[in-house]
Amino acid sequence: MTKINLNNKAWQWVTLIFLSFIWGSSFILMKKGLRSYSHDQVAAFRIFISFIAFLPFGIKYLKKVNKDNIVALFVVGFIGSTIPAFLFTKAQTNIDSGLAGILNSITPLFTLIIGLIFYNSKARLINAIGIFLGLIGASGLIIYSADGTHILGNINYYGFFVVIATICYGINVNHVKYKIKGLNGLELTSLAFMFVGPFAGIYLLFTDFSQAIASEGYLLDLFYIALLAVVGTVIALVIFNTLIQYTSALFGASVTYLIPIFAIMWGLFDGENLSVFQFLFMGLIFTGVYLVNKRKQKQK
Repeated sequence: MTKINLNNKAWQWVTLIFLSFIWGSSFILMKKGLRSYSHDQVAAFRIFISFIAFLPFGIKYLKKVNKDNIVALFVVGFIGSTIPAFLFTKAQTNIDSGLAGILNSITPLFTLIIGLIFYNSKARLINAIGIFLGLIGASGLIIYSADGTHILGNINYYGFFVVIATICYGINVNHVKYKIKGLNGLELTSLAFMFVGPFAGIYLLFTDFSQAIASEGYLLDLFYIALLAVVGTVIALVIFNTLIQYTSALFGASVTYLIPIFAIMWGLFDGENLSVFQFLFMGLIFTGVYLVNKRKQKQK
C-alpha cells in the first residue's frame, strides 16, 4: 500500500482536493440540520459531537498542554472552529448553501491580510490586487440577488456572517502555521476541542428542543449534524492542520478554491439556483484568490 507523504507535492494536492470535497459537502449538511434545529443548536451539536469524538485523543495528549501553547490552542478552538460554526449556521438561515460555499472562498484573502499585519509575512503588488478583486466579488454576492437585481437598499446582511467567519479562519490558519510548534494535526485539533467542547455541551443542556422534536425528521437531521461533526470537523480539521504544517498558510487556505465547486454541486442537486450574475462575482473571487497565492518565480 502506498504511504501518504505530505512532503510530496502530488500528495499535497490530492489531500487538498479530498479536503475540499469534505468541506464542500458541509454546507448542505448544515442546511439539512437546520430543517429541524435552530442555527445555534446545529453549531453547538457540531462542536460537542466533535469534542466527544476527539475526547480519547484529547485525554491522551493532555500532558502536552503547556504555558507556551495554551493560548494558541484556545485560539484554534474558539476562533478556528467554534465561532465560525455559529456564524455559518446563522448565515444559512437566510442564504443558500452554495452561496455560503462561494463566500467561504475569500478565506485566503484574509489569510494574507492577517499574515501581513500580525505575522510578518510578505506580499507583492499582485497579491494586493488579488485581495481587491476578491473583496469586490464577495461584496457583489452580498449586494446583488440571485436573479441579478440590484438590492443595495436591501442588502442580505447574512452574507457578512460568512465574511466574519473567513476572517476567523484567516487568523486560525496563520496561528497554526506560525505559533504552534511540536504538535501534529491530531494532537493540535483534539487538544483545541478540549477547550471548546464543554461550553457547547453546557449550552445544549439549557436549550429548548421542543420545536426540534416536533419536527418529523428530527432524528435524520440529527444524523446529518453528526455526520457534519465527525467528517466535516473531526476528520477534516486533522487533515487540514496537518497539511498546513507541511505546506504554507496560503496553500492550506487555498482549499477554498475547490470548496465552492462541491458546495454548488450539492446545492444544485438540492434544488438551489445560481444566476450567471453570481457566477461572474464568483469568477472575481477565484481570480483574486489565484493572485493572492501568486508567488515570485525563482530565477534559474
